[in-house]
Amino acid sequence: MNINDANKIFRKSIIKGFFEPQLVNLDFKKSGIKHPSINDDGMMQSDLLHIFFDIETGSDYPDGDEWFIVEFLFPHDVPFPDNLKGADFFTKIAVEGKKTYWHHRELIRFKYGKSKKLTDALEFLESKYKELHTLLEPLHDLN
Repeated sequence: MNINDANKIFRKSIIKGFFEPQLVNLDFKKSGIKHPSINDDGMMQSDLLHIFFDIETGSDYPDGDEWFIVEFLFPHDVPFPDNLKGADFFTKIAVEGKKTYWHHRELIRFKYGKSKKLTDALEFLESKYKELHTLLEPLHDLN
């Protein structure tokens, strides 16, 4: 098995075995939204912001078994304020039917060499979700 395939399997196992059950414990549930480029199901606490796990990006790296990318998706085609646009916040993502969604990507490092930091990574993921959700709340009435 090559490193790319091994890292994808490992990442998916960590997500399914740890992150998803822990997010369910934090009142997340399966998302009904489909991501334009990630095939797996997402999770959400509200319809405003959805989480998807990208196991593909960087899976060919030797340390690809230590991290993955999480994508926060705002799946509403509404006017988006300039103060939320940019690499630190949200960038556009094209969707079928000429829609525009907005997304934010974060690297989630859950292992440093032999030291696992799963709880720290989960806490970061939850805090980032809350931070971004709070920024998006004023847009709630637009969708």
